[in-house]
Amino acid sequence: MVKKSLIEKFSPARKWFSFFSNDIAIDLGTANTLVYVRDKGIVLNEPSVVAIKNSNKKVLAAGKAAKEMLGKTPESITACRPMRDGVIADFELTESMLRYFIRKVHNNRRTLIAPRMIIAVPSGITQVERRAVIDSAKQAGARDKPMTIMEPMAAAIGAGLPIHEPFCSLVVDIGGGTTEVAVITLSGAVFCRSIRIGGDEMDRAIVSYVKRKYNLLIGERTAELIKMQIGTVMLDGESQSLEVKGRDLVTGVPKTITLSDAEVNEALLETVANIVDVVRVALENTPPELSSDLVDKGIVMAGGGSLLRGLDKLLSKETGLPVRIADDPLLCVVQGAGKVLEKLEFFKEALMD
Repeated sequence: MVKKSLIEKFSPARKWFSFFSNDIAIDLGTANTLVYVRDKGIVLNEPSVVAIKNSNKKVLAAGKAAKEMLGKTPESITACRPMRDGVIADFELTESMLRYFIRKVHNNRRTLIAPRMIIAVPSGITQVERRAVIDSAKQAGARDKPMTIMEPMAAAIGAGLPIHEPFCSLVVDIGGGTTEVAVITLSGAVFCRSIRIGGDEMDRAIVSYVKRKYNLLIGERTAELIKMQIGTVMLDGESQSLEVKGRDLVTGVPKTITLSDAEVNEALLETVANIVDVVRVALENTPPELSSDLVDKGIVMAGGGSLLRGLDKLLSKETGLPVRIADDPLLCVVQGAGKVLEKLEFFKEALMD
């Protein structure tokens, strides 16, 4: 019989070791924040929303609880997303949200050693924006200077692509605030482009369409629900519809309409066209020797936006390449950052300088 380790055998030792912090990887997204703890895996997946008391700036809730408050708070409480288009819009709120999530990960226990952090950031992030992310993480309790990794690189690692090998991988990561397209080989990006269009822009397009066509005002949460339930970019003949409730802009009273998937398709056309265009630009800028790899390997999609019905088929039709959605598209980035955390020496070339 194998002897138990000292930590397993003695509860006081187990309690003592719980005070030491584990290193963490964070996907600090516009829509959701995910946290990976070393040797434990993904331990937190919450909306990137925080609610504070206006009088004393005290955090009342973050994550799912705060998202339920969006658009429903009294004047004394503010519930908002501190991240916009993949970067920090409000430094103090982002710091408060991060601190709240880190404390939740550690079950509100104080730790003797602050955690090392790896944070996934958009590839098109500016030095000022990147510094804001690093400073926010340090203020929230990170040890030393937090490391950063480009989201498409993390997504490629999370999707299990052979980034170290001299073969081409094309990753399209569609998040809440940005769409990241990267051509990766030998642990580096040959071409990388980030556009500030993603799931949130799709939601706004639906809000605008319903307002323009029906004079009905709906919130972004309702638009997100429409997108998830009947959103499509390729009509397949099976028509779907959804009852949508909002405020009539003419009478000012609540009103219900029935919205079809064909209408949602029309609303999303321009946003989706921008995503297709940036993929085309990436292909045009890929060296010929690497382009030949894509004929067989194709394109890998990650991020929540990749789940929009028909988007993979549309990309395949427009590029002539095979397109597949990663096994866990919503988790790819944080899983990739977690793998880097577990094997830091092996993946150090993939980190940003």
